[in-house]
Amino acid sequence: MRQPVTIKSNSNVLTAIQKTANKRDCIYMSRATSQKITAWEDIFASVVNFRLAALLGWQDVAQRYRRSSVGAFWLTINMGVLIAALGLVFGTIFNSPMSEFLPFICVGLIMWGYFSNLVNDGCTSFMSNSDTMLQLPIPFFTYILRTWWRNTIILGHNIIIFPIVLLMFGKFVNFNALLVIPGFFLVSINFLWVMVILAVLCTRYRDLTQIVQNIMQVGMYVTPIMWEPHRLPGGTKSSLMLYLNPFYHLISVIRDPLLGSTGTALNWCVVIGMAIVGWSVALLFLNRYRSRITYWL
Repeated sequence: MRQPVTIKSNSNVLTAIQKTANKRDCIYMSRATSQKITAWEDIFASVVNFRLAALLGWQDVAQRYRRSSVGAFWLTINMGVLIAALGLVFGTIFNSPMSEFLPFICVGLIMWGYFSNLVNDGCTSFMSNSDTMLQLPIPFFTYILRTWWRNTIILGHNIIIFPIVLLMFGKFVNFNALLVIPGFFLVSINFLWVMVILAVLCTRYRDLTQIVQNIMQVGMYVTPIMWEPHRLPGGTKSSLMLYLNPFYHLISVIRDPLLGSTGTALNWCVVIGMAIVGWSVALLFLNRYRSRITYWL
């Protein structure tokens, strides 16, 4: 028999859950009523009460580094060491000036770590919250937002490495860096629909999680993270490998503005197109299968 769920939380989290359960103007799920709720209603209810997802995501980070004197900055230290090591090795191999290559690989590794964590954690968003999902009337998309917010907090810790790298070489960002705001918004919108689809699929097919992790490992090497795009030889094959890679476009709308350029029109068009098409598919997908998620858990 499944034991009642217990949430290790502070009073703010418990209060947010209570408010979620008491709001009459929002649609919430239970095992008995899940078939009557559409995907759009579920997502709307989660966004309206985003504070709950934010508190749960913050709690995840706090519990992971509880009693640690450095806390989540251990991730920042590890990332800094990785950037320094890979930057030195690949910068030497490619004979690239460190003042240009190190900021490039710095943003690339930080953002790829963010992308990879979102995808891998997104696969288990429902499975890791199965007890809560079966016993508390919380919208399913809240768990997706919880995963996104947890990894965004970690990104906030890691991104402080970038200005340190710039200061080392006496460089500064320009006004193009403001494009990071819409770029990050579009990237988040894209990964949220990816996480929705993967969470449903991986709940039904558990082996799919391992396949996705392997894909992300390979994706790091075929995406310009540790090598610069202009290093590719000219030709159709090189162009296809670059422009047909969705991760290239996703990372370019953030990395290019931070490095002083705006990114190409193709990058922005592809990212916007992916968001529109992806969410159209995700809404249809979640609407069709969400009533079965609790049975797959």
